[in-house]
Amino acid sequence: MPVTAAPAVLRRRTGIAAGAALVLCLAATGCSGLGRTAVGPVEYRTAEDEVVSVNSPSVKGCHEMEGDGAREVVNETKIDMILYPTRDCSGGGTTYVATTFTDINSPRNAPWRSYRFVH
Repeated sequence: MPVTAAPAVLRRRTGIAAGAALVLCLAATGCSGLGRTAVGPVEYRTAEDEVVSVNSPSVKGCHEMEGDGAREVVNETKIDMILYPTRDCSGGGTTYVATTFTDINSPRNAPWRSYRFVH
C-alpha cells in the first residue's frame, strides 16, 4: 500500500517552496541595480606606449582615457564598447568594439580619448 502525504503537509511544502522562490527573486532584483560593472579588463596602449588596464569599469557613463589617448584598445569585458576621439564621449568618428575584440587605430587618425559601454 503506497504512503501518501497528508494534504496539510503538501500545502506546507508548497508554501515553503513558493516563499523561497519569492525571496530569491526579490534578492536578485534588488541587487541588479547596484553598481553594475563590465566584468573583465579594458586594456589600452597610450600614444606614449604605456599600457593601462582598467579592471571591471562601471557600465554607466563615459570613461576618459589617460594621457593623450589610446592607439590600441583590447575589450576583454563581457560588454561591447564604443570608442570616441573626444574626451566626453561625444561626436562622430566612433568605433564599435565587441567583447573580446581589439581595435588598433591607424597612426594617421586621432587617438581614442574616451569610451562607453553598450548596455
